[in-house]
Amino acid sequence: MTGRKWISCGVLVAFLVAVGGFMAIAAEKAPDTVDFKTPVWPTPTKGNVAFTHKKHSEEYKVACNQCHHVMKDGKNVWKEGDAVERCDKCHTEATIQGEKKLPPDQQKLNLKLAFHNQCIPCHQKEKKAKADTKAPVTCAQCHPGSKAE
Repeated sequence: MTGRKWISCGVLVAFLVAVGGFMAIAAEKAPDTVDFKTPVWPTPTKGNVAFTHKKHSEEYKVACNQCHHVMKDGKNVWKEGDAVERCDKCHTEATIQGEKKLPPDQQKLNLKLAFHNQCIPCHQKEKKAKADTKAPVTCAQCHPGSKAE
């Protein structure tokens, strides 16, 4: 191999190591907890959900792309290392009562449905699989200070 090819290989390896290191740093910098307070609902009707990002990712082994997504042609194309956006960047529809009666295109943008459709089915599946699980499945279990609907 010529000197030029060795240099090219070295540059490529250095680049791949740097990208891998950056992705590891990005994963390490994920917050332990996530605050879902949002300007979509300046005056929330329910208590804020105490979401434990670290437990979901490390303890419960929830893959990053089970929650983080970028939809293109009906498929999630988000992959680890991609930017993580707040849910309310895209899910800006604010209806909190009657949201299931919205037209389908608005339902996709509804923030309450985005949260609930993301979390509730997984929690219910966990509850069905393990009766002693602590996965919350009622309004009051997720939203402190709330009464069941």
